[in-house]
This record gives sequence, C-alpha cells and structure tokens, in this order.
Amino acid sequence: MKNTRTSRFRAGLLAAAVTGALAISATPASAKVSDGYVSGAYKFQDDFGDEGTLSTSSYAHSNATALWQWILWAEGAKKSNGDAFRYADIDCRFGSDTKSATVSLQRTLKLDDIDGIVGNETFGAVDGNIEYVSTDYDSSTYRTKLRYAGDANAFFLYRSSSGVYQLHIPNAARKPASYTTASC
Repeated sequence: MKNTRTSRFRAGLLAAAVTGALAISATPASAKVSDGYVSGAYKFQDDFGDEGTLSTSSYAHSNATALWQWILWAEGAKKSNGDAFRYADIDCRFGSDTKSATVSLQRTLKLDDIDGIVGNETFGAVDGNIEYVSTDYDSSTYRTKLRYAGDANAFFLYRSSSGVYQLHIPNAARKPASYTTASC
C-alpha cells in the first residue's frame, strides 16, 4: 500500500510538472526590454504600449530607435527647425532631431507627457496605426507582414512567429528591432 501511495504521489508531481511546463511554453511572448527586442503577441495593435523607454540616454543607438524613427517619418513629425522628419534622418540614433520630432508627435497626439521620451504612453499611442497585410509561411515558421500607416507616410514591418518585430534598416536590409544592436 505504501508503494501505491508513493507511486500516486510521484505520478501527481510529474503531472503537475508537465502541466506547468506546458503552460509556460504556451505563454505568449512578452514585450520586455530583457527579451532584447521590440516584440508582441496576439493582436498587433496593442504591441507597443509595454515596450522599453527610448530616449537620448536609454537605448539611444539601437534598431528599436530606428523603428521609432520610422514612425516619426510616417507621422510627418516636425524637427525643431520646423522641417518634417525625413527618411534620411533614420540613423538608429536618438539624437536631438529624434527628440524634437518626438516632442512634436507627442503634442499632435495630445499626450500627458510631452518630454521627448518614448515611454509606454507614447509608444502605445501609435500602435493602433498598424495594419495587417499578409502572413508568409516559410517551412515551419511564419512571419506576419504589417503596414504602419501614419499621417504622412507608410512603411512595412514584420512580426516573426516568436513575436519579434523586424524592419528595414537603411543600407542594412531587414533586421530585428533590437534594443542592444544598431545596424546603422
């Protein structure tokens, strides 16, 4: 009887461990800086609101900053001299032009914090502009092609099956929107 009770106890522990492992593996990708990438899960229109902060002192030279610069270009955000943020301004660097264009966009969006810092409120305010285009299957993986439609321009970006966003980096092809890597 003792062996039966011990066997049932072990079987119960094993079942609980397997169930826990399956639950963890089924959890969607979370958008955390610690993951290293701008990422999302489920609906793409709410992927950016929980991303890391971008600023002149936070991930200032990264592909994640390039993604934000694409958004500034698409929205027609203005730099401090009054000129629109241009495609040529996409350089993976969160400098003074990116900061002033961010302030301009924050004003246009009527956000609470107009500080030139891309935090949850700022990043989250624009992810509703993402539109589904198509899903491409490549053997067992897939990627979703998306379109960001701003007030002035539009651009394509991709979300991999693991949720990582990829975008075209000028002079470097398509790259993941990494917080720690800069391709330009």
